[in-house]
Amino acid sequence: MNRFGLGARLGDESPEDAKGWLLEQFETYEAKPAAMTDLPSSAEIFVAYREDGAEIRDLPEVKRARVRQELRKRGQKLYEAEIGARTLSALTGQAPFVEHLVHFWANHFAVSADEPLTKALAGSFEREAIRPHVLGRFEDMLFAVETHPAMLLYLNQNRSIGPNSIRAKRAAGRASRKPGINENLAREILELHTLGVRTGYSQTDVTQFAFAMTGWTVAGHDGSDEAKAGVFEFRSQFHEPGARTILGKTYAQEGVDQAEAVLSDAARSKATATHVVTKLARHFVTDEPPTSLVKRLQSAFLESQGDLPTVYRALLNAPEAWEAKAAKFKTPWEWSISALRALGSTTTMARTAKQLGQPVWRPQSPAGYDDIAASWAAPDALVRRVEVAERLARKADPTLDAREVARALIGPSLSETTAIELARADSPAMAIALLLVSPEFQRR
Repeated sequence: MNRFGLGARLGDESPEDAKGWLLEQFETYEAKPAAMTDLPSSAEIFVAYREDGAEIRDLPEVKRARVRQELRKRGQKLYEAEIGARTLSALTGQAPFVEHLVHFWANHFAVSADEPLTKALAGSFEREAIRPHVLGRFEDMLFAVETHPAMLLYLNQNRSIGPNSIRAKRAAGRASRKPGINENLAREILELHTLGVRTGYSQTDVTQFAFAMTGWTVAGHDGSDEAKAGVFEFRSQFHEPGARTILGKTYAQEGVDQAEAVLSDAARSKATATHVVTKLARHFVTDEPPTSLVKRLQSAFLESQGDLPTVYRALLNAPEAWEAKAAKFKTPWEWSISALRALGSTTTMARTAKQLGQPVWRPQSPAGYDDIAASWAAPDALVRRVEVAERLARKADPTLDAREVARALIGPSLSETTAIELARADSPAMAIALLLVSPEFQRR
């Protein structure tokens, strides 16, 4: 419950067959839980923002600032609603292990909600590109991620136009700015999403992949009236013609098929298998996963052609994953969710996550948030956890006995030192706060 799930809850019975309990969740997981049914699709969000932008342009200058402020508030409200739905699913869902995996993959394929439209789309990105594919094939998730409007807009793929494309030739001599490629998405796919750094690809490979991806864009981003505005679109007039050679292989396909072939090969690469399973092992087992574990997970990935449940089963079958010592220090998100589950509480996570240094969907880098203790265990970060723990404890059920809660949620891992500190606490609320910041509770 603590290591693979999202934290034990009071009243939950420890399963007799721990591995079986985790595997059963593959059947009970809901890709679209009730908490998310009323949230708008990415296409609806995109169209609304496009219409709002057109409205602002038509307003007198004196009114634009006020309307922009109102739109930012509306975007913030949607962002917080998405976080609220994510939190509620984490607290009440019947498949906490799979929910945990959703959070892992959303961080692997990170978008950062730093711009208004990306901020509005971040939640729908997780709902549409990650959740439906978390129990499917890696390749399918990869395609869903790279063609989602949030990723395309975040990494400026919509601005990428082949210099010898039909669009560029038409613009020659007329446009003040010559059309060109944008390499952001191609680079992050190779460096972060698939192969990983220092795996043999070169800057030339990145450039050639970027040429192959020209034409990948979001319908309606330029204000045109496409019926399918806000979804992936391939525009042949933006595409750079010709064959591309990437990682020693020549891709002679035309149009959208060219980049799709590159992406498919990258998804099945041995380097990708190594990169992905290393991150998975680091997340669930230890900051420095043993080579033996990585090799077994890599084999499961390659032999199953990226079938993710097969990889998860290999992880759960690994003895290293069941070491008694809790090696992983919880990130702020993991710690907050486990604390809420422990106390049976609900609260808005948007402000709490920001206070703890891990605002949801805002890593400010395509690399996502770090997944090692050194990034989260600094003294100032621990002070912030103490402040949040005290706030949660004050709102908790005053009849809770921290010693009983500790026995129920931590069990035999509870140290004698922590048990003594809980017994000496000045008040029940202080005892609960001490439990939440204890070494045992902060690790999984």
